[in-house]
Amino acid sequence: MAKNLGNTAIAVLAGVVVGAGLGILFAPDEGKKTRKKIKKTFNDSKDDLSDKIDELKKQVRNTVAKKKHDFETGFNEFLANTDDKKDDVIANLEKKLAELKAKADSIADSVKK
Repeated sequence: MAKNLGNTAIAVLAGVVVGAGLGILFAPDEGKKTRKKIKKTFNDSKDDLSDKIDELKKQVRNTVAKKKHDFETGFNEFLANTDDKKDDVIANLEKKLAELKAKADSIADSVKK
């Protein structure tokens, strides 16, 4: 999304610069005034492009920060669920071990008799 926004902003800005440049070049002014207008248009466009790039950087930083936060939250939930599962597995294994011990004791008692 940010890439498309950046490409669109650059394309629009390039169109503005080219259009303004052509308009100034074909205007009936003296060379000095024309060069001054071209320089002003270039500087304005450069400032506008710089602002657009800064805005795009800010959007990218915000997106990255949000994705990082989402990842960390998901990872922490995964770890919590894994810890819960681990406790369940250990409890089930202890229960099975107790059942096996009881069965082994029962078999040992029946063999002794």
